[in-house]
Amino acid sequence: MNKQSQTGYLDMELLRFTTAGSVDDGKSTLIGRLLYDSKAIFEDQLEALEKASIGRGEEQINLSLLTDGLRAEREQGITIDVAYRYFATPKRKFIIADTPGHIQYTRNMVTGASTANAAVILVDARNGVVEQTIRHCFIASLLQIPHIIVCINKMDLVDYSEMVFEEIQRDFNGFSDKLDIKDIRFVPISALKGDNVVERSVNMPWYQGPTLMFLLENIHISNDQNFVDMRFPVQYVIRPNRDEFHDYRGYAGRVAGGVINKGDKIMLLPSGFTSTVKSIDTMKETLEMAFPPQSVTLTLEDDIDISRGDMIVHPDNLPVTGQDITMMICWLNEKPMKQDGKYLVRHSTRDVKCIIKEVNFKININTLDRDYNDKKIGLKEIGEISIRTTLPLFYDSYRKNRITGSLVLIDEGTNETVCAGMIV
Repeated sequence: MNKQSQTGYLDMELLRFTTAGSVDDGKSTLIGRLLYDSKAIFEDQLEALEKASIGRGEEQINLSLLTDGLRAEREQGITIDVAYRYFATPKRKFIIADTPGHIQYTRNMVTGASTANAAVILVDARNGVVEQTIRHCFIASLLQIPHIIVCINKMDLVDYSEMVFEEIQRDFNGFSDKLDIKDIRFVPISALKGDNVVERSVNMPWYQGPTLMFLLENIHISNDQNFVDMRFPVQYVIRPNRDEFHDYRGYAGRVAGGVINKGDKIMLLPSGFTSTVKSIDTMKETLEMAFPPQSVTLTLEDDIDISRGDMIVHPDNLPVTGQDITMMICWLNEKPMKQDGKYLVRHSTRDVKCIIKEVNFKININTLDRDYNDKKIGLKEIGEISIRTTLPLFYDSYRKNRITGSLVLIDEGTNETVCAGMIV
C-alpha cells in the first residue's frame, strides 16, 4: 500500500454495526458471508477455515467459525462473547460486533451495541418474530441506534417465499411502531447461500431493494453525532516535565459533543471558572478545531485547577448539573438490583457513588407495556429507575448525547458492571 492509498484508507468513513437476533438465526454465518463475498478473508484464513470445517465433518465451509473464536463457542456451535471483526471496502471501513443470541447473554448485546451506528437484526424466516427479536429491538431503541436493518434470514428454507417475507415485515412493524427507531430497512437474505448479502439474489426477483452490503456502504451516518452541544470530559492532565515543554499543562480527553475552536470561550464544570482555548493538540499536530469523536489535548490561556472528571463546555450551552437522575436501565448481573442499594456510578470520566431511590416501572418485553407493580429487576430485565449521587454529574439526555447521557453502575464489592443506564 503506497503512502497516498494508505492516507486515503485512514480518511475513509468508519461504520460500526452490531448483529443481534435469537439463537441460531445465523449472525456469525452472515458476518462470515460478508467477509467472504467482499474478499476480506486472507488465503491462510480461508485454508484454516476449510480444514476446521472438514474436521467437524461438514460438507461446506462453515463461515460462522470466522467469528466464533473461543473453544467453547466452536464446540457448542454458539456465540458466547462479543466478537469484533474489522474489514473495509472501497467505500467504507467497518467494525462489526457479533453478539450472542442467548437470553443470558443479553448484556453482551448491550456492550456490542453501545457504540454502533447501525444494528443488523436477524430473524429466522421459519420462526418469524420471537421474544429475543423484540428484546433486541427494544435495546436498540433504548441505545438510540439510528439505523436498523432487519435481515430475514434462511429464506432458502422457506422456498424464497415473498409471502413469508411480507408477513414477518408486518409483524415487525406491528411492535416497532411503539419504539423510538428512526430508520428501519428490511432485506430478505440467505447467509448460507449468499442471497442478497453482497450479491443480488436470482432466487428472489420479487425483491427490488438493495443488498445488505449496499445498505452498509451507503447509510448516511455523518449527522448521527451531536455537533451542536460542546462537551469535553477531562480524562487526564498532561504535564510532561521536560525542558522543551517546561510550562505545558494540557487537558486530554475525547470530544463528546459539539465543535471546539481555537480561541473559543469555555467554562469549566463544576467550578464555573471561564477561560479561552489556547491550543488544540494531538500527538502529531496542532489543530484549529476539534469535533466528535476526536481525542485531543486542550491548553487554556488561564492557569485553572482542573482534574479528571471535570467537564469543559461553552458558557452559553451548559449540560444539566444535578444529583437526582432518572434513567432507563438494562440490568446486566445475575444478582438482582437491590432496593435502596448503593452502587458506584461511572459517567464519562467521572466516578461517584449513588443510592437507588426508586424503581419507577419495569418493561414487559413481550407487550412492551410498563409494569408499575413489579419492582424487582433482575438479569436482562429493563426498567426505569431514579438514583441520587453523592456529587453532581454534568449530563444530557441520552437522546441528545449518547456519551454524556449514558452511565454504568458498578458493584463496589465485586467491581462488576451491573447496569447500563440511559438518562431520560
